[in-house]
Amino acid sequence: MVSEFVKQFATLIVAAFGFASALAWNTAIQNWLQSQPTLSAAGPWGYAIAVTIFAVIITMWVGKYSQEQK
Repeated sequence: MVSEFVKQFATLIVAAFGFASALAWNTAIQNWLQSQPTLSAAGPWGYAIAVTIFAVIITMWVGKYSQEQK
């Protein structure tokens, strides 16, 4: 019972740090996009599309890399 609690607590802590990291990257990307005149004109929709495309590419890359490591 205690070991299950520790495992769940560790998972929660890792998830919290992942969330904090995602928020930091979100701010960094938004600031960078606002500094680019052509990209900032796209507004929030452009930002959402760009981040989604980036996330899909990174997810595919990580999946491929993890399969190679098996």
